[in-house]
Amino acid sequence: MAALYRARPNGRAPRRFEEKVLHDFLEDGRLKAIPRQRKKREVVLRHLAGKFEPGPSYTEKAVNEVLHRYHEDVATLRREMVGYGLLARLGSEYWRAQ
Repeated sequence: MAALYRARPNGRAPRRFEEKVLHDFLEDGRLKAIPRQRKKREVVLRHLAGKFEPGPSYTEKAVNEVLHRYHEDVATLRREMVGYGLLARLGSEYWRAQ
């Protein structure tokens, strides 16, 4: 099983890992739980960051509305996304950082 997650020259193992994590943590498009393991959490947060368009800024309320479609704990998701550098923040204004 460990071989499944080792990096390979063709780059397929990391993609398979991401697919497995999303399969394990998403059900009907919603997040079942926020992963505790940092590597898995980052996969989920990157997936959620993709729900925000690059360029425009969002109010905190708008960010919460988007995140609430996927999980109840929007505050944790929002803070973690900023902490991982996926969303940037200035005051109550947010934007996709990547």
